[in-house]
Amino acid sequence: MSAAPAYSEDKGGSAGPGEPEYGHDPASGGIFSSDYKRHDDLKEMLDTNKDSLKLEAMKRIVAMIARGKNASDLFPAVVKNVACKNIEVKKLVYVYLVRYAEEQQDLALLSISTFQRGLKDPNQLIRASALRVLSSIRVPIIVPIMMLAIKEAASDMSPYVRKTAAHAIPKLYSLDSDQKDQLIEVIEKLLADKTTLVAGSVVMAFEEVCPERIDLIHKNYRKLCNLLIDVEEWGQVVIISMLTRYARTQFLSPTQNESLLEENTEKAFYGSEEDEAKGPGSEAAASSALPARKPYVMDPDHRLLLRNTKPLLQSRSAAVVMAVAQLYFHLAPKAEVGVIAKALVRLLRSHSEVQYVVLQNVATMSIKRRGMFEPYLKSFYIRSTDPTQIKILKLEVLTNLANETNIPTVLREFQTYIRSMDKDFVAATIQAIGRCATNIGRVRDTCLNGLVQLLSNRDELVVAESVVVIKKLLQMQPAQHGEIIKHLAKLTDNIQVPMARASILWLIGEYCEHVPRIAPDVLRKMAKSFTAEEDIVKLQVINLAAKLYLTNSKQTKLLTQYVLSLAKYDQNYDIRDRARFTRQLIVPSEQGGALSRHAKKLFLAPKPAPVLESSFKDRDHFQLGSLSHLLNAKATGYQELPDWPEEAPDPSVRNVEVPEWTKCSNREKRKEKEKPFYSDSEGESGPTESADSDPESESESDSKSSSESGSGESSSESDNKDQDEDGEKGRSSESEHSEEEGKKRKMKKRKKVPEGQEGGSSSDEGSDSSSSSSESEMTSETEEEQVEPASWRKKTPPSSKSAPAAKEISLLDLEDFTPPSVQPVSPPTVVSTSLAADLEGLTLTDSPLVPSLLSPVLGVGRQELLHRVAGEGLAVDYTFSRQPFSGDPHMVSVHIHFSNSSDTPIKGLHVGAPKLPAGISIQEFPEIESLAPGESATAVMGINFCDSTQAANFQLCTQTRQFYVSIQPPVGELMAPVFMSENEFKKEQGKLTGMNEITEKLTLPDTCRSDHVVVQKVTATANLGRVPCGTSDEYRFAGRTLTSGSLVLLTLDTQPTGAAQLTVNSEKMVIGTMLVKDVVQALTQ
Repeated sequence: MSAAPAYSEDKGGSAGPGEPEYGHDPASGGIFSSDYKRHDDLKEMLDTNKDSLKLEAMKRIVAMIARGKNASDLFPAVVKNVACKNIEVKKLVYVYLVRYAEEQQDLALLSISTFQRGLKDPNQLIRASALRVLSSIRVPIIVPIMMLAIKEAASDMSPYVRKTAAHAIPKLYSLDSDQKDQLIEVIEKLLADKTTLVAGSVVMAFEEVCPERIDLIHKNYRKLCNLLIDVEEWGQVVIISMLTRYARTQFLSPTQNESLLEENTEKAFYGSEEDEAKGPGSEAAASSALPARKPYVMDPDHRLLLRNTKPLLQSRSAAVVMAVAQLYFHLAPKAEVGVIAKALVRLLRSHSEVQYVVLQNVATMSIKRRGMFEPYLKSFYIRSTDPTQIKILKLEVLTNLANETNIPTVLREFQTYIRSMDKDFVAATIQAIGRCATNIGRVRDTCLNGLVQLLSNRDELVVAESVVVIKKLLQMQPAQHGEIIKHLAKLTDNIQVPMARASILWLIGEYCEHVPRIAPDVLRKMAKSFTAEEDIVKLQVINLAAKLYLTNSKQTKLLTQYVLSLAKYDQNYDIRDRARFTRQLIVPSEQGGALSRHAKKLFLAPKPAPVLESSFKDRDHFQLGSLSHLLNAKATGYQELPDWPEEAPDPSVRNVEVPEWTKCSNREKRKEKEKPFYSDSEGESGPTESADSDPESESESDSKSSSESGSGESSSESDNKDQDEDGEKGRSSESEHSEEEGKKRKMKKRKKVPEGQEGGSSSDEGSDSSSSSSESEMTSETEEEQVEPASWRKKTPPSSKSAPAAKEISLLDLEDFTPPSVQPVSPPTVVSTSLAADLEGLTLTDSPLVPSLLSPVLGVGRQELLHRVAGEGLAVDYTFSRQPFSGDPHMVSVHIHFSNSSDTPIKGLHVGAPKLPAGISIQEFPEIESLAPGESATAVMGINFCDSTQAANFQLCTQTRQFYVSIQPPVGELMAPVFMSENEFKKEQGKLTGMNEITEKLTLPDTCRSDHVVVQKVTATANLGRVPCGTSDEYRFAGRTLTSGSLVLLTLDTQPTGAAQLTVNSEKMVIGTMLVKDVVQALTQ
């Protein structure tokens, strides 16, 4: 090792006779003597026997590396301490070696035996660090040693060491690709690991080494889906990307029948969460009506992936949110993709770098799924502080989202952008106006007039860009715009931007018949300045001369010859070639070919209008969120997103066999948990039916549930715990037990049918419905389907097993019982009174359920819409009927009451053109032809408030007058009641915590402490359904918002002293906050 040249020169190469020699020690480094002395000091500290000094030296060295300073000259001194007994020193030595092992390979190889000993160290951090250093030495000769070390580390007890082994796999593969087969074996072993620490790293190794070996994922697919939520953020991104590609090869496309289904984008967006809650069953029902194709049924594993990734949309990491968004965009049914919109809009509040990537992806998504982002239109408005590239991307999104409804708002926004000081942004805005005019014919004339006005702008760039866009718009209907072409011709004297001048010349040449007097004069002026023009302008001058020669040769023959002569000797060969070609084509000669006879057809052929398209239109063939998508070019290492298969591959490859002893232990565990509860009641009613009557079906369902993935088993255990807790409550209320026995026996007879269905469903191989966790999910899914009580009873088959009805119905049956639900939009009177009497037996309180659940509760009374004085004798009131609106279930039904207090009949009552905010829509009532004096009439109209309390503004018109009116809904009228059991309520409430939970403390007045008054006041304020509750001092209510179907859960805990706590759980935080305020006000008045 020789000294650094710079240091040698500084010290003069060699020292004098009496001086120490500097610069020949390989550990010396640095240009100044002070650096050398400091390093000398560190080497002395590393050579001592005191661990404290060694530790201090290593801390200083690592700090130097962290600051970016070069510490490679200390390598020999540091590597000697790799065998140090002190753990802290050893850790820092390994940190140093990982950094410099690749640079100082020869010295690192001398210590390889020490690294191998480190692999056997009792401390997991030392073992991991030794493996990391070993894999950092990039020397082919030690490949077998590295391979052996990785195999041993893959079987290590510590998950941290196994994670490091996974990181070492790609390093070894890049060093020697011949080791691929052995590395695949290690990857297969590590993929079976059940710890979250290893999962992300091994999937990354899989993607680097063998991404084509999709068969390695089959057995681990469900495990990876269930572990995903707990993996670190980096691992989540890698796993989600891999599972996206896996799903595209293993499942059928959920949008294969999309063209046959009547789905518009708006419905798909608003119905997203409802459709998701319904699950595979509803999709099968929806597609069963399609005769042309086989009905689509979503694979349970496909649903598992979508369900387990959805919570990650709330991740703090923008990369994770983006990964889930691309997964939903590429894999989810059209109706469910909408859930990603809110998460992506949230990312727009992040740094500009994150905004840039997110907006690139939103721009691509908004072309295919425009309805998804329409409610968030204002989130894409441009701020003056945004960088130019962000402004242009937001402009792209706004243009993609523009439609007939919101185009006035978008154009008003564009008008303000044109006044910006950022010229590139102004040019992009003018192009965006042109695209809006092309796509939406209704505003084409408006946009054209606006662009013509911009031609008088002082800024030349604005004028030039306007000319280019006007040229494209005029091609669509040139006959109507002769005046604009004349106006553009006058601008040739002032505009100097080449592209704009070329566009004007092309327009005049193409439509010269509309301006026969002006066109020759323009050619005359351009011939004067021909030699000074830019190349693009010269080419258009030649074109203009040729077209005028063919249409008006008397006036322009000499001019054309002059222009062609000038072009013949131009410096640019393109212009010279064009001039020669044009002369031969238009000027007839003896040697002229057949083409000259068709010159007019060639030059004056009708040309199709240009299509102004988004630059992001064809980007969706790249996987969203990838570098290739960002660059719009295939990057190194990019893997194409596979196409959906025509037929689904065998789903049984993902089934995992569980050892026999596990099955037995699960069954014994379950029987032990059930036994204590049933043993209490054996004295009265004999052995229980579920334990003894049908052992075959039980063993079948047990074996199937045990063959589920890990999450299925854990969730079933947690369900059993819930059942045990309910059982405790059942024992504590033994005094009520005998009174309710008769009612419970009735319920048992009805319960037999769902039990049979569950037994049948458990025979479906590979589906999640066999485990008890999925049973509870299926009950929540079926809640949203309307089931009539009569048909529910008819399904009970007359079997011999229904005879022994002596079995007691315990509170455990609440979870299995699937009550007929009231749909969010159905009237409260749908449920029959006989069913209500049966349901009463399920509650633990003495208060009857009928008054609170079944009696129709009116909300806000009549409100004035138009006073008779302002309406010149026409008085209009409105009420929220809380009945489903027949035209659209997402709309609020509003009853409009008209009365004529004038002396003359009022004719032609109807709704005029409404001016509505984005997302809000109105279904008008039929026109009332005539309203006689003193007569009244009532009409029903539907309003979709888009889950907001924004007012719907519209006009009430008669034959002679127009009255501007607005209806603003109370927040309680934006929802519809939902019926659910107590357990389902708790389960859904558990999902809506944190930011989705709003709590308020209040004191109830003496007049508002009885059950009847509390229930009446809450249901009058909000259109919610009462949920059965196990305690008398707690009230629960549930509903769904009409537009998006988001759950709204309200809980009121009261104390005998009058103190109470109100809790509202809902994804819609604004609705939750407003609802708390309204309910508190109603209860405390």
